[in-house]
Amino acid sequence: MKITGASTPSAAIAPQAAGPAGAPALVPAAAPASASEALESAVLQPAQAALKALPDFDAARVAELRDALSRGELPFDAGRLAGLIQRFHGSKG
Repeated sequence: MKITGASTPSAAIAPQAAGPAGAPALVPAAAPASASEALESAVLQPAQAALKALPDFDAARVAELRDALSRGELPFDAGRLAGLIQRFHGSKG
């Protein structure tokens, strides 16, 4: 089979490298549209870097609280916890 035609693509299409486990590679964010966005980005970069350096949670503190709960040193109020969860997620009723 022969494909004929006078048109050719105006831009070359190149495959992108895949991310981990064959996942598509992340596309970098577009450049800031204005000077104020660039300034905001520059101001936030140190804070974002500091947040990325922090662990997702403090494992030592979690273990300490778990041990205190198991020893009965830390009171647990299931009703209060339920109320806080409901307030956080909003009541649906």
